[in-house]
Amino acid sequence: MGTLALAAKITHVPSMYLSELPGPRHGTRQDAIDGHVEIGRRCRELGVDTIVVFDTHWLVNANYHVNCAPQFQGLYTSNELPHFISNMAYGFPGNPALGRLLADVANEMGVETLAHDATTLAPEYGTLVPMRYMNADRHFKVVSVSALCMAHYLDDSARLGWAFRRAVEERYDGTVAFFASGSLSHRFAQNGLAPEYAFRIWSPFLEALDHQVLDIWQRGDWQAFCGMLPEYAAKGHGEGFMHDTAMLLGALGWSAYDGRAEIVTPYFGASGTGQLNAVFPVTPQDGAAIPRAVASRADGYTSVATRL
Repeated sequence: MGTLALAAKITHVPSMYLSELPGPRHGTRQDAIDGHVEIGRRCRELGVDTIVVFDTHWLVNANYHVNCAPQFQGLYTSNELPHFISNMAYGFPGNPALGRLLADVANEMGVETLAHDATTLAPEYGTLVPMRYMNADRHFKVVSVSALCMAHYLDDSARLGWAFRRAVEERYDGTVAFFASGSLSHRFAQNGLAPEYAFRIWSPFLEALDHQVLDIWQRGDWQAFCGMLPEYAAKGHGEGFMHDTAMLLGALGWSAYDGRAEIVTPYFGASGTGQLNAVFPVTPQDGAAIPRAVASRADGYTSVATRL
C-alpha cells in the first residue's frame, strides 16, 4: 500500500542554529544546513507526506516510544546546551494515525512499543533541528521515535525498524521517509576545550574509525557493518548507542541490505563529534530474510546490551 521512499542518516548539531545568528559562528554550518535542505527537497520530489525521525536525544529507560501528537508547536531551549539553542521556535503537524500503526505492527512483531498521540510531550532537538531546515513551511507531517535507548538491545532496534517498514508498506496509504538523527562518533570535547574542538574530532582514533565506517557504507558491505555495530557503538562513543542507526538499517534490510550510501554533506567535526548527512537508497527486500539477517538474542555477541 504505502511507500518508504527515502532513508537517511542525518546530523542535528545545535551549532547549525548558531550558524543562523549574528556572531562568530555565523555561516559556519551552512554545509550541514544545505544538506538538510537538499534531503527535504528530495522528500518533496518523492511525494513524502510524513517524516519519521529516530531521535537520539529522546532518552527512554523501557520500551520503545512514538510521539505522534496531532500538532507540535512551541519554543525550545536545549537543557544540554542552552547557550547553543535558546528559545528556538518550532511548529509542524504530527501524524497520529501513522504513529499508532507503527506501534501496532512493532508490537505484533514482538517489540514492545507505545504510541503517544494525546500528549504534551515535546520533540527533542534531534527532531527539531532537522525539521527547521527541511520543513519550515510545515509541508511534512512528523513522527518522532525514541532512540536514546538506555536498556535495549541493538537487534531489537533493528527489528523495530523492519516492523516500521512493514507497517508503511503493508498498511499505510501514503509515502514516508525514515531519518536516523545522530552522529557517528560522539565523544564531546572535554569541558573547557569545546572552543578548540568546535570543528574537530576528539581523537585520531575516532576520526579514523568513522572514516572506515563511511568507506564500508559507500562500498555497501552491510554484513561487515552490522557485525561490528555493537562494538562500534561502544568503542566509537556512538550517539544514542547508535540505536537510530540500527533502526534505519533494520528498515533497509539489515545485513541483507544491498544499497550504497550517498554522502550529501561530507563528514565534519563538531565539538569533538563526527557528523554528516547521508542518504541510503531504499531497495526491495525479501521480508523472510530479515529475521534471519538480524541476530537473535541467543547470540552472545550481537545481543550485548549497548552500554557495554
